[in-house]
Amino acid sequence: MSTTFDKVMKERLEEAKNMTEKDKLYRFNGILYPIILCKPENLKAMETFEAREDDIMLAAYPKCGFNWMVGMMRKIAAAAENSADDNPDKQPAMPPILEFINPEKYQSINEAPSPRLVGTHMHPDNIPASFAEKKTKILVVLRNPKDTVVSFFHFTNKNPILPTAESWDKFFADFMSGEVPCGSYFDHALSWEKRKDNPNIMFVTYEDLKENLSDELKQIAKFFNFTLSEEQVNTIAQESTFTAMKERSKHTHGQMGNVIFRKGEVGDWKNHFSEDQSKEMDARFEKCLAGTKIGARLKYDIYCQ
Repeated sequence: MSTTFDKVMKERLEEAKNMTEKDKLYRFNGILYPIILCKPENLKAMETFEAREDDIMLAAYPKCGFNWMVGMMRKIAAAAENSADDNPDKQPAMPPILEFINPEKYQSINEAPSPRLVGTHMHPDNIPASFAEKKTKILVVLRNPKDTVVSFFHFTNKNPILPTAESWDKFFADFMSGEVPCGSYFDHALSWEKRKDNPNIMFVTYEDLKENLSDELKQIAKFFNFTLSEEQVNTIAQESTFTAMKERSKHTHGQMGNVIFRKGEVGDWKNHFSEDQSKEMDARFEKCLAGTKIGARLKYDIYCQ
C-alpha cells in the first residue's frame, strides 16, 4: 500500500476524532460536502484546474462503483502500455480526486506525465470547464438508485470522516431530498442526461459491469483508444471481479478497504427498503428519469422492481 495514502488517511481519521458529527459536513453553493476531504479552498481551486486532452477522467456519484472502476482503468492502461505500473505497492490507492486536492498539491499534478488518471464525484455542472474545452474523454459510472442509497448508508456508518447516519429511514429521507454529501443523485443523473450525445462522454453501469465485465472492458478500452488482446481482456476481467478487488484492497487501501468495498451486490436494496420507500423511489425515478437515455441505461425495471 502507498505509504503516502496510509499517512494521509491516518491524519484524516485522527482529525475526525476531534470533530463533532455535525461539523463533519458543510455547505458549498448549497450542497453538502465532507469538510475533511473537500475543503472550501479545494473546491475554489478546482475551478481553474487545467485538464489535458489525453487525461483519463472518471466521474461518478458517490457509491456507484468509482473505486472499482479506478482499479480496472489502471489495469487497462498498464496492459495497453505493457507496463507493470498496476503493482499495488507502486500505485497510490486512488487517483487525484479533484475535490480532494489541496491547492498546494496542484503543481505536482500539473507536472505529472500523461496520461493522467483523474476523477471526481462532483455534479457535472461543477466539473472544471477545461475538461469540456480540451474535449477530454470522461467515463461516467452509473448505478441504480436503490442500491446506491443502501451502499451510501453503510459507507456513511463505516467511515469516521462522515457523520454516522441516525437510522436507515432518516438516511433514506435525506438521500431523497439531496441532503447527503455531493447532493442529489437525481440532479446528477439529469445533468448527465443533458450531455448524453457528447461523443467525449461514455456511460457504463455498475450492473452491466457485474453482468458482462469482459464486454464492458473492451468498450471502455476502445473509448480511450487502448488496444488490448483477447487474453489481456480476460486477464483483467478475472482480476477485476468485485471479490478480487475487495481482497486486493487490503494492500491498496489498508484499513479503508472494508469501508470502500462492502458487498458489491446488485439487489441488496431488497434487504433494506420498506414497501413505501420502494414506491417513493419508483415515483421519483418515473418523474425524473423515465424515458431518458440515462434511465434506459439503468434498466430500472430489471434491477429495482
